[in-house]
Amino acid sequence: MELRQLNTFRMVASTLNFSRAAEVLNYVPSNVTMQIKALEEELGVRLFDRLGKQLVLTTAGKRFLTHIQSALDKLDEARSVVHDKENLSGTLTISANEVLCAYRLPAIFKLFRSRHPGVRLIFRSVPNQELKQTLFDGTADVVFMLDETILSTRLTVEPLLEETFRLFVAPDHPLAKQPVLQQEDFHGEVLHEKGCTYRTMFDRSFEKKGIDSITYLEFQNAEAIKQCAISGIGIAFLPEITVEAEVERGDLVALPWQLSDLHVYTHMAWHKEKWLSPIILSFIEAAREVSAIAEENKTV
Repeated sequence: MELRQLNTFRMVASTLNFSRAAEVLNYVPSNVTMQIKALEEELGVRLFDRLGKQLVLTTAGKRFLTHIQSALDKLDEARSVVHDKENLSGTLTISANEVLCAYRLPAIFKLFRSRHPGVRLIFRSVPNQELKQTLFDGTADVVFMLDETILSTRLTVEPLLEETFRLFVAPDHPLAKQPVLQQEDFHGEVLHEKGCTYRTMFDRSFEKKGIDSITYLEFQNAEAIKQCAISGIGIAFLPEITVEAEVERGDLVALPWQLSDLHVYTHMAWHKEKWLSPIILSFIEAAREVSAIAEENKTV
């Protein structure tokens, strides 16, 4: 078993793509395939399943990754000691859901890249409910999640800023004309993101107000929700950051209904046992700086 095989395995597990891993490691794809095959033959197990075009870690692959991760982290730590910390190089893997990828992470990536252009960033869009597992599996260094306050014994979770959620409709929607809404006004369809953890919080908020006449339509992403609401199909339940442009253009309007007991935050998290390399520490600091600026802009 060679060190380069272990590094290659870790990169393939992170990217779940042989060609992408080869690009990051400066190998040809066939070399990556050959290394993984040799590693699987030596271990006597399959580390990856090839499901059509989708590559996934097997149960054995997940276990193997967990055990080699600490050893590889120690080697990375040793390398960092002898390198110039002002000119960092290496790879950083970030995971987040689609909303945060589109509306929160670009500014963080931009700041981090301006400081450390030699670091290669790998981003994986992951459903919100699966993000914690990527830290336990070792397939992500840092993740960003939308959720209520998170308590965890195995993860370090840092709330960065609170996200305001509102109900949005097209300008010609019947509810858009009403300056004040009553409980009985809410009937019909609410559009929300499939698998979102804040759906439960939304239900709880409405149940407290005695509203039970709502049906739900689930969508895979915020863009689909917005487009349906713009066309007059239902009420969109989304973070304000996702509809700023549409509201400014007049394509959507926010309903005068406050969800006062709904407190959702953008969280940044990493595994408590993971060694925080200079690359990771610098990225965490960049995320804090960008989030602080965003928080200040919200209060202006």
